[in-house]
Amino acid sequence: MKRSIVAGTLALVSVATCVALAPTASAAPQACVTQGLTTGGYEGVGDPIRYKSPTSTCNDLNLTYTYNTNSRNYDYYAGRLRRSNGTWFTCSKGYVLAYDGYHSVNDAAYTLCTDVNDNTPFTVASYLDGSDNVQVTH
Repeated sequence: MKRSIVAGTLALVSVATCVALAPTASAAPQACVTQGLTTGGYEGVGDPIRYKSPTSTCNDLNLTYTYNTNSRNYDYYAGRLRRSNGTWFTCSKGYVLAYDGYHSVNDAAYTLCTDVNDNTPFTVASYLDGSDNVQVTH
């Protein structure tokens, strides 16, 4: 009888510990967020302007899909961020070559901007011509 009481108590303590350690759904951050936009031309602003997700676990802007709507099957793309005074700047990585298609979020070659603060407005510019379709995972 003592063994079954001890075993039952141990089982209840184990369950209570697991319940206490489980995070609540509202507190858990989302995985990376992916959004599409149309690029602006060289040093331009695309449409629509997007905002770095405040609930994402990603700190970077990663180019994960590109489609050049013009005659070529590639372009060079740059992430651009908006300062608090409203002016735009190109991230330090500059323009990166990307052929049409999907790109891995884990491939550093397609990381356009690093350590982007939550809610920062961003866009993507095309070096050769604008109006390309891209997706950015952030």
